[in-house]
Amino acid sequence: MIKIHDCAIVGGGLAGLTLAIQLADAGHSVILFEKENYPFHKVCGEYISMESYDFLQRIGLPLDKMDLPKINQLKISAPNGNSLVEKLDLGGFGISRYTLDAQLADLAKQKGVLLLENTTVTDVQFDGSLFSIFTENYTFQAKVTCGAYGKKSVLDRKLGRKHEIKTDKSQQYIGVKYHIKLDFPADKIELHNFKNGYCGISKVGQDRYCLCYLTTAENLNKHGNDIKAMEKAVLMQNPFLKEIFERATFLYDKPLSISNITFQKKSTIEQNILLLGDTAGTIAPLCGNGMSMAMHASFLVSAIIQKFLRSEISRSEMNKQYARKWDNQFSIRIALGRTIQHLFGAEKMTNVVIGVCKKLPFLTRFLIGLTHGRRF
Repeated sequence: MIKIHDCAIVGGGLAGLTLAIQLADAGHSVILFEKENYPFHKVCGEYISMESYDFLQRIGLPLDKMDLPKINQLKISAPNGNSLVEKLDLGGFGISRYTLDAQLADLAKQKGVLLLENTTVTDVQFDGSLFSIFTENYTFQAKVTCGAYGKKSVLDRKLGRKHEIKTDKSQQYIGVKYHIKLDFPADKIELHNFKNGYCGISKVGQDRYCLCYLTTAENLNKHGNDIKAMEKAVLMQNPFLKEIFERATFLYDKPLSISNITFQKKSTIEQNILLLGDTAGTIAPLCGNGMSMAMHASFLVSAIIQKFLRSEISRSEMNKQYARKWDNQFSIRIALGRTIQHLFGAEKMTNVVIGVCKKLPFLTRFLIGLTHGRRF
């Protein structure tokens, strides 16, 4: 006889892991599927707004004991080298996803979550009361199913989700990440713009820094799909990036990369599956703090799922409440982030905006405030 779990979660990133921990803490049986084995690296800027710090400590992650870099300064540069420096009022902290996800996975297991690593979910079906979750070898059942599998998955096609990868290379993005060693301030994050993209650098622990950039597939395609050639011809036109690339010691043999990233609007619910994190809506460039938003979504949906599992609300009401809360919490932030993306997304416009922000520091502080959220 197949065991019926209270909740099944597809995807073991920050959204999935933190949701699993919260539900397990509330006494519910949770099964979580992750296609990789922990620990593993992810393409990610690895800077987290302090809005999430208290939340992570509440669910059991001992951040205060981890000697993490606290970041409270921001430097932004335009492709022509014009730059500004501004204090981050809320600020953030740096931590490698290799470390963070693995520690959350261990915490989930300690709290009783059935975490199946190296397991790909091939389909999810709903019969009106229960979900059947299919993997290559087994089928599982759950009362509630959540999708936190990231930017793209075979499940998107199975569920018939409407967003599709655009064929226009200028509307597709790639992400590239390195870990590097560099003489660089531990309390600063820098965002350096270049033609059709931007690159962030900040400390993630010990003497290690994350260097991660996002650009269009068109940029890569124009340089023969050669990342190194593109970096030299495009990124290093920004004098700050040129200096960083020339001075840094790169700790990977080759960069970690992800392709076919799009920034289309996505649904938060598909066929009664509750979606969160990047699965519910990829964060546009320069919106900032996608990791915090993923964890905040888990915080919102956890309380609603618990009400459903206690039979306090119907499934229909659970879906409505989650869609409404997600929209109330994130829609304006994402929309404003897209505006920031447009301001910094074009080479000439970025040069102009940096110049204006230097003359109007209150505008800089306002834009920064839009990306950092509030503690939850």
